[in-house]
Amino acid sequence: MSFREGHYFSITNFSNESEHQNAYHSYALRIDFSEISSKKLTELWNETLEKGMHGICFSIYEDGQKPGDIITAEQVKRRIQILKPYTKWVRSFSCIEGNEHIPRIAHQNGMKTLVGAWLGNDLELNEKEIESLIQLAKEGCVDIAAVGNEVMYRGDLTEKQLLNYIHRVKKALPNIPVGYVDAYYEFSHRPNITEACDVILTNCYPYWEGCPIEYSLPHMQSMFGSASDAGRGKRVIITETGWPSEGGSLKGAIASDDNAMRYFVETQLWANQNNIETFYFSSFDESWKVGPEGEVGAYWGLWDKNEKLKF
Repeated sequence: MSFREGHYFSITNFSNESEHQNAYHSYALRIDFSEISSKKLTELWNETLEKGMHGICFSIYEDGQKPGDIITAEQVKRRIQILKPYTKWVRSFSCIEGNEHIPRIAHQNGMKTLVGAWLGNDLELNEKEIESLIQLAKEGCVDIAAVGNEVMYRGDLTEKQLLNYIHRVKKALPNIPVGYVDAYYEFSHRPNITEACDVILTNCYPYWEGCPIEYSLPHMQSMFGSASDAGRGKRVIITETGWPSEGGSLKGAIASDDNAMRYFVETQLWANQNNIETFYFSSFDESWKVGPEGEVGAYWGLWDKNEKLKF
């Protein structure tokens, strides 16, 4: 995930409230966080985590590592064991350089996988990613295939190039749902891509749009509603959403321990009550993300960079 200045929707932007009952359903059930101390919030965060999540994004890089480094199976095994008690699914972002270990080891541990092929402007690497994704799926390690992540947002490929990759994977894997991951608004802006997807895989980040924590849940709900509208009845999965625990602020969005805990609790409550498939971002803090995202990039994990629960 990289920094974005997105389209700011508010909860009042739903055109037809009855069409978005799920998004509104638990809004009245939200917790009054103004009445909760930091200590109680920490307890609530731990209770929520213990109840388990649908899915989580797998942070593969330890301190000192970065994309391009080769990751060992042992490192993946250790982190899968940490996550296993808390989630049913893991999401990976690449299929090469050690990332291919994630779906294999997750399946060995009885977990399901949303497996991503990372696509960029290096066509040779793209080939390796696509071939590895197809191979992993034929091994039985892929439950949902994601062809590219925020490629349109970054402008790394043309829409035609991306569609060719999506159709290629769909043809190779006719029995596996295939989708593409991007910011929620891209699916209404690019109907040809949306039509090609079996499943809509949407990233929803109120923080990156400068939304204050008090309005973050309804704003995230509206993002989900926008992607659902674009999908016209297709299955919609939130592939990334989260809040950083430190690193500064963006407009009205403030990175802090309390805000990170609150966002996690509210997101899980809403997703569980409404059966929204959600992959939380992220599992472990990753120091390398300071480069592309600034200081805040290193603090999105539920666990810190030393694999210790934060709160």
